[in-house]
Amino acid sequence: MRQGRGRSPPRLTFERSIHFWLLIPAGLLFFMLTIFPLLYNGYISLHHFQFIRRIFNFVGGRNYMRLFQDSLFLSSIGNTLRFVVLATAAEVVLGTGLALLFNARLRGRRIMLPLVALPMMLPTMVVCAVWVMLYDFEFGFLNNVLRFLGFSPVQWLSDPRIAMESIVLVDIWQWTPFVLLLILAGLQSIPDYLYEAAQLDGASGFQMFRHITLPLLSFQIKLAILLRLIDTFRIFDKVYAMTGGGPGYVTETISLYIYREGFRYFNLGYAAAASLVMVFLVLGISILYARRMWKELRA
Repeated sequence: MRQGRGRSPPRLTFERSIHFWLLIPAGLLFFMLTIFPLLYNGYISLHHFQFIRRIFNFVGGRNYMRLFQDSLFLSSIGNTLRFVVLATAAEVVLGTGLALLFNARLRGRRIMLPLVALPMMLPTMVVCAVWVMLYDFEFGFLNNVLRFLGFSPVQWLSDPRIAMESIVLVDIWQWTPFVLLLILAGLQSIPDYLYEAAQLDGASGFQMFRHITLPLLSFQIKLAILLRLIDTFRIFDKVYAMTGGGPGYVTETISLYIYREGFRYFNLGYAAAASLVMVFLVLGISILYARRMWKELRA
């Protein structure tokens, strides 16, 4: 018996829809682990929720109004942005420079590259413990070097003027290798014949770097900036382990502020509002940057 002309065979219909059925498990996981917690967090943020005292009262937007009247929260945003700018800029510049160095047929690079990448593989708490010992005022290696050179020792983590920069230095040490590997992969994908043709035309090394290397590396550099920007914005572990937000509140970041309000003072509704503000800040910056990056890529 012949099938109607307008009706597709069942096998063909199944093959066309198989991608939809295969996406259902991943879609359910994404909803349960990402969308639902975000929506529930938004619901909690509209309430005065104190877990210990069993209080759960609807307050509307009062938590958000209180947030932007809280000087400590506003200063935590400023501290976080300061950390993001310093760490991201330094890591991208140093990572790009190291990638160029390792790409230049450096002798022994097969041995040196794993050693350079080692900090990225270490647990953050181990990294923090090592650097706290290095920063120690009495017995730390850095202050012993300063004393040997005739300089006064430095309160690396206790001086409000340099405490944030000291934590930034640790992040640079740990995550510059990530940028190095990303940029190095981009460098090794550039065809050699472009450089050979430029050499035949009499181009100098700087001209080849400016007109060949940089334009072909622009996507990798922008991607490194985006990834490090997102990661540094949610900085918590290093600040918590090394200074606890001090001295005073000069190293207090948004993540640490949320942790303190939610899990030390148990103001869960207020902490939920702060976490949503952080999510939308990161999301807004990331979307704007990613859209600009893709527009430049397509142009």
